[in-house]
Formats: sequence, C-alpha cells, structure tokens
Amino acid sequence: MADVLSKCNSFLLKLPSSFSTKSGSAKSEFNGSKLLIGGGCGGRKATSSFHHRRPFSVQMKMGGSGTDIKARDGEPDSKKFRDLWVQCENCYGLNYKKNFKSKMNICEHCGHHLKMSSSERIELLIDPGTWDPMDEEMVSMDPIGFHSEDEPYRDRYDAYQRMTGLAEAVQTGIGHISGIPVAIGVMDFQFMGGSMGSVVGEKITRLIENAANQSLPVILVCASGGARMQEGSLSLMQMAKISCALHYYQSEKKLFYVAVLTSPTTGGVTASFAMLGDIIIAEPNAYIAFAGKRVIEQTLNKTVPDGSQSSEALFQNGLLDSIVPRSILKGVLSELLQLHGFLPAPASFEQPGRGGDHDWGEEDYNAEAEVYLQEQTAQWMYQMIQETSADL
Repeated sequence: MADVLSKCNSFLLKLPSSFSTKSGSAKSEFNGSKLLIGGGCGGRKATSSFHHRRPFSVQMKMGGSGTDIKARDGEPDSKKFRDLWVQCENCYGLNYKKNFKSKMNICEHCGHHLKMSSSERIELLIDPGTWDPMDEEMVSMDPIGFHSEDEPYRDRYDAYQRMTGLAEAVQTGIGHISGIPVAIGVMDFQFMGGSMGSVVGEKITRLIENAANQSLPVILVCASGGARMQEGSLSLMQMAKISCALHYYQSEKKLFYVAVLTSPTTGGVTASFAMLGDIIIAEPNAYIAFAGKRVIEQTLNKTVPDGSQSSEALFQNGLLDSIVPRSILKGVLSELLQLHGFLPAPASFEQPGRGGDHDWGEEDYNAEAEVYLQEQTAQWMYQMIQETSADL
C-alpha cells in the first residue's frame, strides 16, 4: 500500500496544483490515502457545462486480495444515469436500455439471453390484438398463515403485486401464434422468483383443461425457482395436479403440448410439467436443474461441474429436443404447430391491423424458422440412425 501511495504522491508532485485541459480547468490534491480530482467538466461543449462541475474522489485502501479502489461521484443525480443501461450478467457488458427491448433482451456483446417479463414474452410470441387472458382476478389467500422473521407472507405478496403489476407469477390465456390459436401460460421470475403456489398451479391446470375442451395446443413458458415454500404442502400438490391434467390432455385427448424452458427453471417446476412436453425446447445457456448448484454442494459436500446444469449439457444428455434462440422462437413454434396439424384460423387473417402476411412480415419470419427446423430434424434422424446401428 505504501508503494501505491508513494507512486501517487510522486505523480502529483509533477503536476501543478491547477492546470488547464481541453474541457476546462482542473485541480488536484493528495491528502493521506485519498486522491481528489475536481474542476474539469469533461466531455464536449466545456464552456456551456462549466458551471455543472462536481468533484470526483478515488479512495484507495488495503484489501484482503490487494488494493481496493472505490469511486465516489459527487454528482447528486448520477443515479439516474444507471437507469440508461442494462449490464449483461454473462460478459458484464453494458446495453443501452432504450434499444434493449427491441433486441429481445439479448446482449449485443456476447448474445446472452437475459431475463424477460411475462408481458414481454407474450408480446414476443402472440400476434398483436389476439391475447385473451384468463383468471386474472385469482390471488393467493395465504392458506397456512405463513409469517417469517422479516415480513408476513401477505405483505410480501402485496409488495410484489405493486412492483410487477401482476396478480401472480404466471399469466395464462388464449392467443394466436402466426394465426394459430393456442393456450399459453407464461411464468414471470420477477414475481417471487416465479415460485409455484396454489394459484399458479390452479391457473395452469385450468388452462390445460380449457385447451382440452377446445382441442387447442398448449405452450407453457417456464421460469421458476420451484414450489413456493410460503404455502407449504399445498404448493407441492400443484406438481401432481398439473401432471394429472397433462396426462388427460396428452393421453386421452391426444393433444399437443410444448414446454419452453428459460433461465432459470428449477425445483418443482422442473420435476413436473417442465419435463412433460411432447416437445421440450430451451433457450441458449439457460439454467435448468432440480436442485441448485449451491444446495447440492452444501448438502453433499461435492463440487458441481461448471455448465453441467445448462441447457447445452441437458441437450447433450437427451433431456431436451432442441435449443432455440429467442429471435426465431415464434417461427419455430409456428412450424411445430403446423407439423402437428394445427393450422391458422381463417378469420385471423381478417383482423384489423394485420393487413395480410406480406404487410407484417410473417412469411420471412417463418422461412428462417423452417430452415432451422429442417436442420434440427436432419440432425435428430442422423443421431437415431447411429444409435440404432450401434444397438444392432
């Protein structure tokens, strides 16, 4: 630490106490372990912004693994500028928030798929003007009277409702994908970690039963930390209830269910309906597991290999049918639905604002997805031939 301070001191001795720059005048001072730099406004148009200058301090102190440098900005409203950027959790690159939504929450630096809200996913997948939500008024009544040391479950539940604008951790309803009517449920990780309580289980069960009555395909977009502990065994019962509804839907009604796994999908959701799809799709590099890495390591005292709970690792071990990038997910779903005999409703092409296929670009969008599906199908067939030959 003494060497660091000595170097800073010798550097400052070479500088005048006041000097001019292209952006204005600046002053420097070294006092103890703190380096103070102030006066320069920085950036362009220095003359007009000269009166907005604020001091900026860099404090150095000895840490356990070296020297920690802490910056403290004197600008009182500097916090608002943080809202302009979204930091990628994979490469830590900064994405301009204004363009982030138009890029489907995909990092422009590394292509990592960041989390999306349920409303954003509905907007991404469902044709405009076709979304008809179900059971929006259904909310939990705190069935076991759960109270933690921090705050009661009811208060926490209400806080998440205010923060997200949602009634629960899943949105369900009927909509169109490329003109094809579907029953779709989209989980939202922002609402209590997407945890599955009695209301989430009931809404998904009702969606499946409604789809069975109307002979509609079902798509469930999963994003969850598992069963909601604040509702005890009632939340665990939702695993069996949804699985029973899916058994009737798939085995008795012979209908089509697609599971879309996003990051993270863990716990009771993974152990139930997330892995029961006729087709199971995952986003790239999605975290998919039953027990989390930290829980496994603390319980078994064993190290979990990095990447072993990613969608790519699960695909290599045969647990997934395909890994589909978010940008072509809608087109892939449309092609899968048509391959299984679900066709666009004739009336859907006459809805106001659609203007026909060529006006809203659906043909180009589906063409890319069709090529992707053909490549995936060829790969699946090649793998099946190899496995069959090996058995013989």
